[in-house]
Amino acid sequence: MPTNPHGEVHRQREVAESFGADAERYDRARPRYPETLVERIVAGSPGSPGSPGKGVFDVGTGTGIAARQFQALGCRVSGVEPDPRLAGQARRFGLAVDVATFEDWDPAGRRYDAVVAAQAWHWVDPVAGAAKAARILRPGGRLAAFWNVFRLPAAVADAIAEVCRRVVPDAPFDFRAALTGAADGYQAVFAKTSDGIREAGGFGEPEQWRFDWEWTYTRDAWLDQMPTLGAFTRLPPGRMAEVLDGAGTAIDAMGGGFTMDYATVAISAVRTSTSTGARCP
Repeated sequence: MPTNPHGEVHRQREVAESFGADAERYDRARPRYPETLVERIVAGSPGSPGSPGKGVFDVGTGTGIAARQFQALGCRVSGVEPDPRLAGQARRFGLAVDVATFEDWDPAGRRYDAVVAAQAWHWVDPVAGAAKAARILRPGGRLAAFWNVFRLPAAVADAIAEVCRRVVPDAPFDFRAALTGAADGYQAVFAKTSDGIREAGGFGEPEQWRFDWEWTYTRDAWLDQMPTLGAFTRLPPGRMAEVLDGAGTAIDAMGGGFTMDYATVAISAVRTSTSTGARCP
């Protein structure tokens, strides 16, 4: 979750580069993305004549969670990831990942059918990122930035937020709002993404897609994921252990599990032409 969704999130580099502290946990615990979304992106990308599969470039690859879903549909996937620990984990799955920010990454003339970013575009400058995407996309190619946005059940969120307020009283944001109103917080990110695409040029009008789904968590599965969230990645181990202990007790008292509502939201736009209208860096 963006820890400050109404500010310049992409400038919060200390948060953006904190997710690799436990790359194996990140890959194990983070949710995947709806297959219907991945299929829609692939179907809406042009393909390269004479090449097997569609060429997909993954911005902020992380451990390769989304990249592997595109590979499973026959795509040729490569990516860029600023955290060498996450990139190393992705490479263990056979993915080709360069270590750099997308803004600084050199495409060396390479072109793609789709540029995607899973849970990562808010760490990219929205205008410079869209301009770079326009530069590397073929005509008709698709840019798709998407996020899994969760909303904890109110009772679970209240209990966990109370633990967090006690253990981390100096946190610069409201834990309960972050745990129950993530979709509201992300609206600013969606708007900045669309505005950045329009300002960069070279794309048609951005579209917003939404896919609603749910997932049932056991106590242990949720506690495994919590340390990978942006609100917690920089907590000292002792404080994190206290938060997890309190959260686990609260979930046990509610029956040992819960069902989470998710909305996966994508901002997508199609590269209109090979003209120089895009403000490419």
